[in-house]
Amino acid sequence: MYGEEPNVYLKEKLGALPQGEILFAAEGEGRNAVFAAKSGWKVKAFDSSKIAKEKAEKLAERNQVQIEYSVINAEEVDFPKERFDALVLIYAHFPQNRHSIHQRLASFVKPGGYLILEAFNKDHVSNQQQNPKAGGPKDIEMLYDLEELKSDFKDFDFVELENKQIVLKEGEHHVGKADVIRILGVKR
Repeated sequence: MYGEEPNVYLKEKLGALPQGEILFAAEGEGRNAVFAAKSGWKVKAFDSSKIAKEKAEKLAERNQVQIEYSVINAEEVDFPKERFDALVLIYAHFPQNRHSIHQRLASFVKPGGYLILEAFNKDHVSNQQQNPKAGGPKDIEMLYDLEELKSDFKDFDFVELENKQIVLKEGEHHVGKADVIRILGVKR
């Protein structure tokens, strides 16, 4: 659905970080997790879709890397606190309980660990109206704004925190102009 190439922002940021153990939340078909594994990271990922997991595992196999992928709802996922060196949320929009899910996921990151996030902001609605392939949730309540995300990830210092207009070329469902939020954070 979103191609096999990694997200551009993730690729740019991940290459500058020291490798370790990384968690991909709502990972979908595995393009980003596989990229991280190819880059030397120990990868854990989850999504609520069994079909997405199957596609991710096939992609990992074709790329001769290992990823540990679970099918579970974001509200139920559980790992030891402060386990991961990085948390990645690429277009991970949750239909409900966003704040508590983000805080739960943040608790899994070690102090000094990283948050890499790219997601559609509320201005993206106008892009969706002009281009059905722009992607993203149609419910504006599932789109983000900077203040919400700053609150959700209050235990992080933000190296980058910005609204940005970009042009997406990610598979069939993320094509064209997009309004996004990009975050690179370091947990205190």
